[in-house]
Amino acid sequence: MRTHASGFSIIELMVGIALALLIAAAAVLLLGSSVGESRRLLLEARLTQDLRSSAELIVRQTRRAGHWGAASTLGVWTANASALPNPYAALVSDNSTLDTITLRYSQDTVENNTVDTTEQVGFRLRSGTIEVQLGASTWQALTDSSTLVVTGLRIQPSVQLIALESACACVASGTCAAPQVQVRSVDVELSGRAVGDASVLRTVRSTARLRNDNVIGGCNA
Repeated sequence: MRTHASGFSIIELMVGIALALLIAAAAVLLLGSSVGESRRLLLEARLTQDLRSSAELIVRQTRRAGHWGAASTLGVWTANASALPNPYAALVSDNSTLDTITLRYSQDTVENNTVDTTEQVGFRLRSGTIEVQLGASTWQALTDSSTLVVTGLRIQPSVQLIALESACACVASGTCAAPQVQVRSVDVELSGRAVGDASVLRTVRSTARLRNDNVIGGCNA
């Protein structure tokens, strides 16, 4: 009696091995794609967070600009004296889009009406890094150049003038000009790319409304 051998033929075995290799290759490609996507999402999240933190710091400092401890006493008109100008009101730059901004605000316990070296802060973009200057100190890096390259810093101040005719009795008689309030805001836009992957790009935008309005002009004839 002839017996038949059981098992796989060489052709069946080769076909099985080929299918297994195809499945393994597909699994490796899927795993590699998943790992790459996870890495990209991590880079995007880190880049967005770093840019947002820097923009928030610039916005927070900008909101404080122009604070003057003597505004309620020396910055108002009286029958015998004109209001003094706010020594901290200057915002560099006031009228153009730049990659540098300088802010001033009083930190005096007793107001001396002088912009001391400790009462100003600046931000700028240099060589892919946001730098900050506190007072008269040297510029220091605010962003980490090993993780992100800042490709753009746009600082756009805007000023809205509001006349205060009702504040001056002499305006009606034409003997003096009405003072004006400068309602100021600053748009901040930061753009950057990840160091590990140049295709990972992000841009964040924010607007700071200055809490300390600047008053120009006067009521006295």
